[in-house]
Amino acid sequence: MLGGLWGIITTIVVGLILGVIGRMIAPGDQKIPMWLTIVVGIVAAFIGNWLAGVFGVRDTAGIDWIRHAFQVGAAIVGVIAAAAIYAKIKGGHRAAT
Repeated sequence: MLGGLWGIITTIVVGLILGVIGRMIAPGDQKIPMWLTIVVGIVAAFIGNWLAGVFGVRDTAGIDWIRHAFQVGAAIVGVIAAAAIYAKIKGGHRAAT
């Protein structure tokens, strides 16, 4: 039980970092709030873990570089998608100037 909870906590912490990395690596200017970047990173951490499990590389000896690559890739895609969606939503609700 505690191992599963610890895994979730570490995934969330890694997700915070992943969101920022994804935002820095993603091409273009990402005009999304930091809270959305963090949420994208957390989701990307879970998706990256899942993908690593699908490919059989979730748990390896030493540092799980391949799993982290899946996580960073998911974060980059997530930040790009979130920026596009956020721009459409925000663009539709602009106040008159």
